[in-house]
Order: sequence, then structure tokens, then C-alpha cells
Amino acid sequence: MTTNDVELDYAYLTQQALRRVVRDVLSITLELGDVPGDHHFYIEFLTRAPGVNVSDGLLGAYPERMTIVLQHKFENLQVYDDHFEVTLHFKGEPDRLVIPYEALTNFVDPSCDYALRFEPAQSPVDEASEEAGEAMPAADASAKTEGEDTQTEEASSDASADVVSLDAFRKK
Repeated sequence: MTTNDVELDYAYLTQQALRRVVRDVLSITLELGDVPGDHHFYIEFLTRAPGVNVSDGLLGAYPERMTIVLQHKFENLQVYDDHFEVTLHFKGEPDRLVIPYEALTNFVDPSCDYALRFEPAQSPVDEASEEAGEAMPAADASAKTEGEDTQTEEASSDASADVVSLDAFRKK
């Protein structure tokens, strides 16, 4: 392989950097022991993505996507390089969630009109496999979270937050 054979995938690199922003925000929250100031976070993720661990009851209620809210009532937040874990209460019962950053689809902090939208994660190696003719499972981008719970809410599409979309920068 020569340097002429390598093409930089800026869209992939940018998505990875934005996922690190979420990790850093959660790390700050962990260090402080609570969400800072008036901040609160809506975190949407694909419930069937590799590495996601949620209870069967939550998976049944949210078979494609789920949005959690980190604001007042969350426990035992743990932040790792590739995922985070948190305990939330649903209908009064604690539930431990394990969420890889690769499973994230949206991150919103409505207190400061900040939002990130993520494309389903696909590494350059996966893309090379696709180009070689190997089928990769596709995420259903049209799935929506259904219903609400005390810890789950749908992020409002009416919010005035700016959403970063990388589609305009992708090579066609």
C-alpha cells in the first residue's frame, strides 16, 4: 500500500471526534458528581446496536431507538473510552444501561441549544468490506422512540438547537 492508496475519511473522523465530545461531557459530569448547572442531556441511541445492554422490558418498549435524559435522577454513571453506563429508574425500578458511543444517534443539551446528530457508526474497515461485496447490517434511520417514561423523552424537533449534519461535507 502506498500513500496514493490511502484516502482520508473526514466524515468518519469528525463523527469520532464528536462522540469524544459526548464522552468528555459525561466525564465532566462524573467528576462533578452531577450534571453541571442547568445543563441536562437527551441521549438517543440504537437499542440493538452492538454492545448496547438494556433490559428485555426496555428493549421490548423501545425496539429500535431510545432517548434517555440525564438530569436529576440517575445513578452510578461510569464513563469509559468506548461506552458509558448509567442506572436509571423506569416505573420506579432501577435499570442498568450500557451504551457504546458508537450506538449514539443524537445528543442534545437544551439548556444551551447544543445538539449533535450521529450517523450510524461504520469504521473505514467496515466500508472496505462493503466495497468488497460483504453485506453489512443497516440501521433503520427512520425508527422513532415510542411512548414516554419518567426517564425517557423524545427530543423536540421544534427545538432551536443547531444540529450538525455532515452530509453537506461528504464526498459524492
